[in-house]
Amino acid sequence: MNTRNDSYRARKTIYTTLLWIILGGLVIAQLFPLLWVASYSLQKSGDLFGPELFKLPKEPQWQNYLRAWKDGKIPAYLLNTLKIVIPSVTGATLLSFGLAYACTRMEWKMKPLAWFFVTIGLTIPIHTTLLPNFIWYRFFGLIDTHLGLIISYIAFSLSFNTIVFSGLLAGIPKSMEESAFIDGAGYGRILSQIIAPMAATGFATVGVQTFLNHWNEFIMANTYLASEIKRTLPFSIIRFQGEYSSDYAVQFACMTLVALPPLVLYFIFNRWILAGVTAGAVKG
Repeated sequence: MNTRNDSYRARKTIYTTLLWIILGGLVIAQLFPLLWVASYSLQKSGDLFGPELFKLPKEPQWQNYLRAWKDGKIPAYLLNTLKIVIPSVTGATLLSFGLAYACTRMEWKMKPLAWFFVTIGLTIPIHTTLLPNFIWYRFFGLIDTHLGLIISYIAFSLSFNTIVFSGLLAGIPKSMEESAFIDGAGYGRILSQIIAPMAATGFATVGVQTFLNHWNEFIMANTYLASEIKRTLPFSIIRFQGEYSSDYAVQFACMTLVALPPLVLYFIFNRWILAGVTAGAVKG
């Protein structure tokens, strides 16, 4: 009996050790690019090329961040980004929440068709829509406008967000809504006062994920925005890329500055995001 217990403990120790090694490797793989960019943002551009995979700056070049902030037009681009990201994240979150509720809690004839379009939306690459959308946007006067980007961002976020919300809503008892209907409550009150508070982790998950996607998006912004005055944060990085040479150190400083707000936001809402993803996976 003791031999079996010892063998079981030995196997459990081996499995635990292997698990920690794998998880440690994943953590290093995730953190190394961030540390690499932050380290090289403090180097001189001429010091970036060498045999070392990673090296700490001997003389930190803090002026790289000053140049990135000033010459990269980060304040202006940041304001443009917020003008786009705030309404697009709000719209994508609220619309997907309403669509998820309609598809999981209500019965109507077009429900299977709605689910079909939600599923199809996950399979459509952004690149295939650039030219058709460009033609439509030019027809409606939406080229070189923030509204055109907001519409595109919301449209491409709906499918994923709806599926996340659907997994959460599927685990909420319908008896709560039935009681509210008996008391005379309408859908607006039920959604805002009963369902939404119970899906708070879903709002955190969807909101932060959508924010990250919209904050870092470049392909559609580069296609639909032409004026310098309307461009977003990712354009600050390519301002230091020349035809024959690039100021890589300042580019890395730009990358670090652009990446800081999403990182801070993720760490703040990390607990709610993990809870929302876990709940959606189990209940969905």
